[in-house]
Amino acid sequence: MTLITNIQKYSIHDGDGIRTSVFFKGCPLRCVWCHNPETQAFQKEALYDAEKCSGCLRCADACPRHAIRKFGEKVWTDRNICDKCGTCLDYCVKNLREIAGTKWEIEDLVKELKKDQMFYEESGGGVTLSGGEVMSQNMDYIEALVKRLNREGISVTIDTCGFTSFENFERILPYIDTFLYDIKAIAQEMHKKYVGVDNTLILENLVRLSRAGARIYIRIPTIKEVNGDIESMRAIIAFLKEHRILPAQVNLLPYHNTGSGKYAKLGKTYDGAELHTPSGEEMEEFRQLFIREGFQNTKIGG
Repeated sequence: MTLITNIQKYSIHDGDGIRTSVFFKGCPLRCVWCHNPETQAFQKEALYDAEKCSGCLRCADACPRHAIRKFGEKVWTDRNICDKCGTCLDYCVKNLREIAGTKWEIEDLVKELKKDQMFYEESGGGVTLSGGEVMSQNMDYIEALVKRLNREGISVTIDTCGFTSFENFERILPYIDTFLYDIKAIAQEMHKKYVGVDNTLILENLVRLSRAGARIYIRIPTIKEVNGDIESMRAIIAFLKEHRILPAQVNLLPYHNTGSGKYAKLGKTYDGAELHTPSGEEMEEFRQLFIREGFQNTKIGG
């Protein structure tokens, strides 16, 4: 089942112009710094802000599966019992509970996305499909969606980590204007350590996508401990030049931990606390390096 966690209006960092970004639920990677952890699992998940809970127990009384209990001063949700029915949401007076993951029929989703078509047309924007990982979803659904948006005259951008079968890219390639393609690390051991998977497939798909004539923005989450040094940036540049990949844009994305607070709400631990953002001077040095190497349209940020 294809689930969506958020439809974000007026996005200006997820491609050209004013966009609506659709965040799909489910990703095969486990980036240590992930700022959307609620999009990692392919199933619905319950989020709960225990720190702000007053302990009124109205949610516990309403829960049909008795998954919410109080232990001392703390209210606890048994995630093994909870079936994410959402009943508790209506009884939380502080709105501290939410369910991540909603099923959208394509017709309803397209209708919602068309509401801002005027802004897309005036700004050169459109719809960005993000995640999670779009290319790991039910591709029958994704293909049908992008075909429909294409018929409606809406530009579509795909934000992808590239970890999928290339056949999935081939299915939608004619209907996509731009791919926002992540390069998180070139060094294999670094990629496995911080992302959880081998990067061979990701890099192979990037090469094939480039050769297929796709318009590509390379996006590099820039993290001091992972790739935030000159040697790592030179390695990325060398790979792009070796394979004659000419991105329309390169975006150096400074690391941030704004999503770290979501982990506790999911009952998880944030493992990126020891990561750091390169300084402004370092980020500019990386940008200038790309420019000197021929990648003129290199920006800091999305």
